[in-house]
Amino acid sequence: MLPTALAVCLGLLSATLPGAGACADTPADTPAGPPPVPPEAPPVDTSTRVLDTRALTDLEHLLDTIAERRVVFVGEHHDRYQDHLNQLRVIEGLHRRGKQLAIGMEFFQQPYQAALNAYIAGEIDEAQMLRQTHYFDRWRFDYRLYRPILRFAREHRIPVIALNLESELTRRVAELGAAGLTPAERARLPAAIDRSDPAYAARIKAVFDQHPMPDQRSFERFVEVQLLWDEGMAERAARYLTANPQTTLVVLAGAGHIEYGQGIPKRLVRRVPVSAVTLLNAGDGELDPAVADYLLFTRPVELPAAGLLGVQLGEPGGQAGAPVEGFGPGSGAEAAGLVVGDRIVRVGDQQVSGYADIRIALLDRGPGQRVPVEVRRKRLDGSGDASVTFEVELH
Repeated sequence: MLPTALAVCLGLLSATLPGAGACADTPADTPAGPPPVPPEAPPVDTSTRVLDTRALTDLEHLLDTIAERRVVFVGEHHDRYQDHLNQLRVIEGLHRRGKQLAIGMEFFQQPYQAALNAYIAGEIDEAQMLRQTHYFDRWRFDYRLYRPILRFAREHRIPVIALNLESELTRRVAELGAAGLTPAERARLPAAIDRSDPAYAARIKAVFDQHPMPDQRSFERFVEVQLLWDEGMAERAARYLTANPQTTLVVLAGAGHIEYGQGIPKRLVRRVPVSAVTLLNAGDGELDPAVADYLLFTRPVELPAAGLLGVQLGEPGGQAGAPVEGFGPGSGAEAAGLVVGDRIVRVGDQQVSGYADIRIALLDRGPGQRVPVEVRRKRLDGSGDASVTFEVELH
């Protein structure tokens, strides 16, 4: 145990403890000095923003206000169904007001514009459009999120414009930088890329810092790719507006490409001076009036659960079907009897040559439904493949 006097000096016992002696280096008759002055607390940000709830309105009133703008940007969180329903309501509302519309979409890449044109014209069906645009390989978010928008566009013959550059090009820039591209690849880059906005760079840096890529070259390539996306989409939209001067363009893209006008909006207006407005769905962060012209407050809406086989697929490798490389937790396919090495060649009535075909086959199926799955499996005697069909309960 500590001696009592030492305990007092260390602050472990009360100074009034009976019998406690004075500390050796503090004379008992030394008068107490003035109490120490506590350090000043750092200044507190007391700025407060006030939202006048009497100013809240509804979407119909907003559409009356913005109907004459040439470009309406509607941002999204890609996996939030309510965001896409808001996009649809904006398109429907402008269409009801007699606007000649086109819809620019981040989710389709420019080389596949012809497939979108054919779908809108009724020349190919939905499954063919999804295959020909390589939607499931190049975007992969649940197509059902966007399906009502695409079906409305088809019904009313509203052009859908593929805004994004092909992923092969952006991937090459990420790997090599723009300086490492071939002349043919460089010809696909936007004609002008503006790197002068420090606020844009700071916002990109904040996103980059959340990823484990600490070196400066990785950051420079990250910025190059972001600029390529934003300038590429802005250039494609500007070309369409110039060629179609009577059209109102509704641009659907991720919120990060629209926030503060720094991504697509300013780069579009730099190319063609049109009136534009930005709409973003209010998120969970700070309410910042500068982030968009209008914020949309919407209750969460969930898509019905999708039916899943629960398989992990490999590359086809030139053979028929999609190879099974593993299973997810609770896989109905594994429970039905599929094994690693099987090649799925049919799901329901849908012949399968790859991942997209399975997604298309399951678009309108939910958990608990049963679907026949045909596979090709190597015979044990090595004499070739056998065809086996299993009844799989989706989960």
